[in-house]
Amino acid sequence: MFRRHLIAAALGLAAIVLASCGQGGGKPDLPVLKVGSQKGGTKALILASGVLEGAPYRVEWSEFPAAQHLLEAVGAGAVDLGAVGDAPFLFAFASGGKVKAVHASRATSGGGSTALLVRKDSPIHDLAGLRGRKVATGRGSIGHYLLLRLLEKAGLSPSDVQIVYLSPGDAKAAFASGAIDAWVTWGSYIYLAQLTDGAQVLADGRGVLSGYGFEVANTQSIGAKRAQIEDFLGRLSRAQRWVADHKPEYAAALAKETGLDPKIAALTVANARSEPVLIDATVIAEEKTVLERFQAAGAIAAHPDIAQGFDTSFSAAVAR
Repeated sequence: MFRRHLIAAALGLAAIVLASCGQGGGKPDLPVLKVGSQKGGTKALILASGVLEGAPYRVEWSEFPAAQHLLEAVGAGAVDLGAVGDAPFLFAFASGGKVKAVHASRATSGGGSTALLVRKDSPIHDLAGLRGRKVATGRGSIGHYLLLRLLEKAGLSPSDVQIVYLSPGDAKAAFASGAIDAWVTWGSYIYLAQLTDGAQVLADGRGVLSGYGFEVANTQSIGAKRAQIEDFLGRLSRAQRWVADHKPEYAAALAKETGLDPKIAALTVANARSEPVLIDATVIAEEKTVLERFQAAGAIAAHPDIAQGFDTSFSAAVAR
């Protein structure tokens, strides 16, 4: 369950990294849309593509290390919307967060940008070898969901391993020191661990994960800033399609925004590109399955009506 005391930490981080972008720069007469971004992802994409040019509002960016912190800020109204994977969104919604998914995208890698890592000298050579081992991931993250699916695939239950819930930064340190036996993570963290710690991919999400991600908005912001959110989602959709032919430009922007090694940024972009899709019955049915797996594992106790977590009224923005 999302912990209330994390809200203060999330808001503090947001305040530290606040920046603005959009037509008019810092003009005070323009309305403001507050957008959250994880480790440079959405922000780098939007800035690299230039799609905000001419926007009739200012965007104030807040950077977060992981989805949980971003969702805390969205639920608290500190930011209006932000991009997260499907698993953390479901955790936030099921926990009563004041959030709704307003835009969907699907990773072209088919789940390959989320992986279970072991060290190069690890005695773990297959999924069965995880029994009794310490495996780190973020609670409610897409890594958490992949771990549940991989354990299921190996005929293991969550109780057969020692799941250690850590932030990405803490998990990387624990992985490097040998304090944990395996780490389930995503995006640039995979390539960073491979480059700096000699990590090896034991299994990834291809054929296991749907690859859906969502732009999630605060429920009050949906009503108060509908015009700005709809316009932003249209620009976001264009930026996601733009990447297909401009990966080097996006990678350069990602490296600049995050301080990542350009090689890692290039690998991240090559393996984590997403394309906009409609939120339809197929998407909602897939997310219902994800929610049910979390419930079966005892990770989510609530049984909300999953359809209420989606706002399909912004569908037109996907085609822009």
